[in-house]
Amino acid sequence: MKISNLVRQHAAALRALLVLTVILGIGYPAFIWLVAQIPGLRDKADGSLIEVNGKPVGSSLIGQSFTDTDGNPLPRYFQSRPSMAGDGYDPMSTSASNLGPESIVDQPDKPSLLTQVCSRSAAIGKLDGVDGARPFCTGGGVGAVLSVIGPRDARGDVIHPTKVVSVNEPCDTTKTPFLNAYDGVRVECRKAGEDYSLGLIVPIRGSAPADPAVPADAVTASGSGVDPNISVTYADLQVNRVAKARGLNPGLVRAMVAQHTDWRTLGFFGEPRVNVLELNIALDAL
Repeated sequence: MKISNLVRQHAAALRALLVLTVILGIGYPAFIWLVAQIPGLRDKADGSLIEVNGKPVGSSLIGQSFTDTDGNPLPRYFQSRPSMAGDGYDPMSTSASNLGPESIVDQPDKPSLLTQVCSRSAAIGKLDGVDGARPFCTGGGVGAVLSVIGPRDARGDVIHPTKVVSVNEPCDTTKTPFLNAYDGVRVECRKAGEDYSLGLIVPIRGSAPADPAVPADAVTASGSGVDPNISVTYADLQVNRVAKARGLNPGLVRAMVAQHTDWRTLGFFGEPRVNVLELNIALDAL
């Protein structure tokens, strides 16, 4: 290849680089920035930040906790959904627990999804003065699950149980298991270090109502872990507690919930939802 041709090719490549740098590296970002400054879009482009007395206190798009230094819920505030993002509501570590419906047996270092749901429901029931009972949960707030040990038939069902263990109730914290007997065999609590995986895992539904008082979004984390909204049902559940803590009429607090309820997008997408941060700020401003 002649040197003159090589120079021409490199010159053309350099010109293309400069033109594309101006268009894509400067012009396009500048155009997008200008579009983002259009009224109605600027707030969203800047992160939908909420300010109180000139200081940012959060974003309407990112959930946060309303607890004391020990992690206990502050009664005067509406509580958000649980979060599995980092240490909780961490926008730099958005994630879910990756636990599914099959997660019903606790591990030594990690409670099952069922136990997490049961414990959260029991805690919310105590906090808000409602029945925190749920199907497949013990009264102590863990998963009601048995390991039934004994000979099995061809289908894998235990024919004659020889031992039954409540696998989510350790002996060092439970005096008696949630169930006295199963199929005529006394139920034992779990002993540390013993493996009960050979038994048939049997969840026990119990007598809790099919429609629990504590809604699902109150006991399960969202996929991102930073959902800023809760259901209207969960908000209504908290009204009396917040009103009492603030010395307000429950009707006024309920009206505030209605004012901060976003209805279905375009009238049919999703469910009505309440932005927790915006609602709590509005209550503080009363």
